[in-house]
Amino acid sequence: MLPTRNNDTIMELDGRIEKFIGKHNVLTLATATEEGAPYCCNLFYAYDKDDKAFVFTSGPDTRHARMLARNALTAASIVLETRVVGKVQGLQITGRTAPAAERDKSLYLKKFPYAALADLNLWRMEAETMKLTDNTLGFGKKLIWQRQE
Repeated sequence: MLPTRNNDTIMELDGRIEKFIGKHNVLTLATATEEGAPYCCNLFYAYDKDDKAFVFTSGPDTRHARMLARNALTAASIVLETRVVGKVQGLQITGRTAPAAERDKSLYLKKFPYAALADLNLWRMEAETMKLTDNTLGFGKKLIWQRQE
């Protein structure tokens, strides 16, 4: 069972993971129905360093938003697209997603100011684990972070 927000403590996250997150704008979000049927989509995100959370917008009628409303368990990935093996980098994330708080709107709009013109339906994925595979540090080198209870 994943920890709840009330019982969490956040351990130090390797700065190289946050640097990687900061260089990118799009994540692939994976959702599933309660029965386990998977689905994924690509979304622009803003990152909350304090809470280790990803904020994104998605309309309430999208397939993944309907799935999120029924099953908060999610996974995501952010990748650097390259053909050079020594430059391969990719972040895998697991967590829980719920409707975002009002304070998340300013975080999202700071990164994507043009979104102020849109009707935003914001979501917040709080990371439980993050694993960065970074071949620039050595073939298959992994940096792992896990939220501690």
